[in-house]
Amino acid sequence: MTLPRCAWVPPANALYVAYHDDEWGVPCHDERRLFEMLNLEGAQAGLSWSTILGKRETYRLAFDDWDAHKIARYDAGKVAQLLADPGIVRNRLKVAAAITNARAYLCLCDEAGGLDAYLWSFVGGVPVQDAMVPAPTKTALSDRISKDLLKRGFKFVGSTIVYAYLQGIGVVNDHAPDCYLHPGGAPGISSCDV
Repeated sequence: MTLPRCAWVPPANALYVAYHDDEWGVPCHDERRLFEMLNLEGAQAGLSWSTILGKRETYRLAFDDWDAHKIARYDAGKVAQLLADPGIVRNRLKVAAAITNARAYLCLCDEAGGLDAYLWSFVGGVPVQDAMVPAPTKTALSDRISKDLLKRGFKFVGSTIVYAYLQGIGVVNDHAPDCYLHPGGAPGISSCDV
């Protein structure tokens, strides 16, 4: 039986299916993954998410498994190495943004306890259940968070990027009403079927 999924998931793309089924819309509280996803969403700007998913493992290797302490200390030599790595998006501004974001993230950890405490405080610790069809590209929530992140020095965190990020880390659950992962469950699918 093929499970009904959100329309944006190409059934033949195993990376997309796994991302949709195992990550997208699932509440995340892991600091390293929250930091990784923030940077990957920024790297995706102007590209397809499939491109980023395909490069995700190489990103982890290139960026020291998203260790913000290490990334914050990257120098010109490391930047040159990253810009020569065909396994990532070799865009000077996006590479620089990851370094800037690492520094801003470390400050956020000192000030707000990290991305987990910071992001979930905007929604009272409970995921927003939107499931609007079609899903919006940004909302008042993403506008507020984007504006605050920019004020804190983060880069590549416009409202559209932030909204995709909130969906990816489960702060917002935008699974379509006919998707088997929608909080109400898809019609004709019981929890025993999944």
